[in-house]
Amino acid sequence: MRTRHVAAAVTAVLSTLGVAGCSDSDNDNKKNKVVTKVEFVGMAAPSTVDQKADIYSAAKAVYTFESGRTEEYPLQYHKIFDTTATVGGNVVGGLYSAFGPLTDNDGQMASDSPDGTSLMKISGLTVPGAAGNPLAMVTQFEYKSLPPNDGTSTGEFWSKMPAAMGVALLDQEPKSGLLAAKTYTNIAMTGVQGGWIHCGSTLSPWNTHIGSEEYEPDAKVRGGGVKAADSDDATDINSFSKYFFNNAATANPYHYGLVPEVTVDASGKATVVKHYAPGRFAREMQIGANDNRTFIGGDDGKATGLFMFVADRERDLSAGTIYAAKVTQTAATGAGSYTLQWIRLGQSTDAEIKAMVDSGIKFSSIFDVSNTDPGDPTYKKVVTYNGTEWLRLKPGMEKAAAFLETRRYAALKGATTEFSKMEYVAYNPTDRKFYIVISRIETLMVDGAGDIKVTRNDGGAILEMVTASGVKDSTGATIDSGYAGTTMATIPELVGGWSTQLDAEGNACTQDKICGPDNIVYVPAIRTLFIGEDTSRRNNNYVWAFNIDSKRLDRILSVPMYAEATGLMAATDYNGHAYVMSNFQHPGDGKFDGTGAYKGSDAAAVGAAINQKWGNKKKAAIGYLGTSNGALPAFD
Repeated sequence: MRTRHVAAAVTAVLSTLGVAGCSDSDNDNKKNKVVTKVEFVGMAAPSTVDQKADIYSAAKAVYTFESGRTEEYPLQYHKIFDTTATVGGNVVGGLYSAFGPLTDNDGQMASDSPDGTSLMKISGLTVPGAAGNPLAMVTQFEYKSLPPNDGTSTGEFWSKMPAAMGVALLDQEPKSGLLAAKTYTNIAMTGVQGGWIHCGSTLSPWNTHIGSEEYEPDAKVRGGGVKAADSDDATDINSFSKYFFNNAATANPYHYGLVPEVTVDASGKATVVKHYAPGRFAREMQIGANDNRTFIGGDDGKATGLFMFVADRERDLSAGTIYAAKVTQTAATGAGSYTLQWIRLGQSTDAEIKAMVDSGIKFSSIFDVSNTDPGDPTYKKVVTYNGTEWLRLKPGMEKAAAFLETRRYAALKGATTEFSKMEYVAYNPTDRKFYIVISRIETLMVDGAGDIKVTRNDGGAILEMVTASGVKDSTGATIDSGYAGTTMATIPELVGGWSTQLDAEGNACTQDKICGPDNIVYVPAIRTLFIGEDTSRRNNNYVWAFNIDSKRLDRILSVPMYAEATGLMAATDYNGHAYVMSNFQHPGDGKFDGTGAYKGSDAAAVGAAINQKWGNKKKAAIGYLGTSNGALPAFD
């Protein structure tokens, strides 16, 4: 009795002071709102013509709250807009030269390949015509796959035209979280010599869009040298230069293969800079550790390396040190397991390297090179993305080599350049681990001629990199980072389900395992990796959810046949709403007449449905995975 009286007295006093007491019902209400777990219930593979031709979800998200209550949300894909659409008078994904819009007989040309996307909350942002919450979205467009309708152009147009970036201003409906585009504006690239094959991206912790320029053009060939017979470079800088500068000879290869960073201000204006300090290679994208200084970048293609950039200052990519990994294999399962040694390549700044480029430095200024053995021991044989070459560094050109010919110099210094199709990288800040995608395990990873010997798997795999402080580089000096990789191992549940035996519809990968992982994003609040695919070994590509604790893998999104799932990004709590951003590119990029990869009896119908849904393959979607009513509830 006494205890009750005291409690009542305290409550009365608190009430008098304006301090509310906390009742059991208050606690219950709070527990009903605090999310403790989010799980996904996957969907079946597409089976109908409409499903095979569309982007859709039939999966579910199950939220568990602190009270123990659970709530199930059917998932639905929401398209914000298509490429070729006109928003606010501008064409989504529209392509530009240094002099204005690029046009053909259909009007302004647009990319059919949206990729890296950043949904952004910006303090003080004003969106014209918005009634709800203002948001911005930067989307980069990798290339145009289809040729221009100009009466003469034919074939695949990958790398032949400038890439593009655009910023959309969005209205977020407060209650449902639905997003509506109010404006779309091209991001001018003239000041940075044009955009080159913009692939994956990251929304930085300081709220900038960190993009990429994949498959750097070969400066040796651009300078008049002969391409190595086994080079993986298939880019066309002459065509790019013709379309962007109106002159096939103008483009300097050292302006491409860099790190674009986009800032959007409160007026919605976007500006871009290109960073030279992180090095130049076929970077799919890069992501940083907890310190906002240590970044790992994926190097796409065959015969590629693993690179680490340690910035001099937090949240600043304009100066730092580049390292390349030398791996020692410890197991051969999946994509292998390894210990890592970091070879220091050099330290520099954007300004210093850009000054070299602006002064006219060429490949021949940096290296002597031969595509055959010159019989001279001062040359060293290297095998990289650029093929088999014998290189000799010219005196005093170490810094130029490290930052402009990063992969070649890494190989010359003894780093491992045997990886294949190294794509996205994700980071787990709680466990201090990076996740690294190998889209296909092939070529130098399987030949046993160097540091790596594993079994071919065209379905790829995902590796987990453990980090530590106090790690020493190849010179014996301690790396100035608490997040340098020490070991790397394949995640067994994330090994591709590839087989040499095709199923009845022509799939070389099973439907219940990943195949050709490409995009990957980690969400700490729900301990989940989201994985997007890019493979021709399965006819439809998917987005998956993988819980790193339960090891459960669920298919949550399917994109149109022959399209690639791109632009994966997770916004965990935007005004109480969560978004899994996802795009696709080049729908129907294959044959439907029975001679293509797809062998289903409904092939012709699927092809016709794709043409009808996606504007004869010219359209591709930018959007997000939410609920049937709008966005998902916040993950945090």
